Amino acid sequence: MNSTPAHPLADIRIALKRLPHGEGLPMPAYASTGAAGMDVVAAESLTLAPGARHAVATGFAMAIPAGYEVQVRPRSGLALKNGITCLNSPGTIDSDYRGEVKVILANLGQDNFTITRGDRIAQLVPAPVQRASFDLVDDLNDTARGSGGFGSTGVTSA
Repeated sequence: MNSTPAHPLADIRIALKRLPHGEGLPMPAYASTGAAGMDVVAAESLTLAPGARHAVATGFAMAIPAGYEVQVRPRSGLALKNGITCLNSPGTIDSDYRGEVKVILANLGQDNFTITRGDRIAQLVPAPVQRASFDLVDDLNDTARGSGGFGSTGVTSA
């Protein structure tokens, strides 16, 4: 008997084109059956100095189906252990983009961080996209929160 439950949603199919500098690298893949994100690896080697950022090549391009995006998210281990994170996170790869996927990494740590070709650098999470349109109005309906902004919820008056 199979102890792994079936995933409740059907997989979407994403066409992936391997670029010449990505030859020999693994395709994005889930590391476990319960993983939400697919690990993606670097197609180049470099050193990120403290405070530096770089759009790291992955060596592939994708054709994401209409109605979906792919989000680029940091790897928690790199963030905790080394201060390496993705800027613009989660980054969005739109369904009509056909260029190379690059991951904007930043070194928030205090030491140089070396990335070697083939190192896992981020996660990719496919997600459905809900489109919206706006209706211009003169007034908005009232709520208990009103226009209270940053840090205004959960605060009691003295």
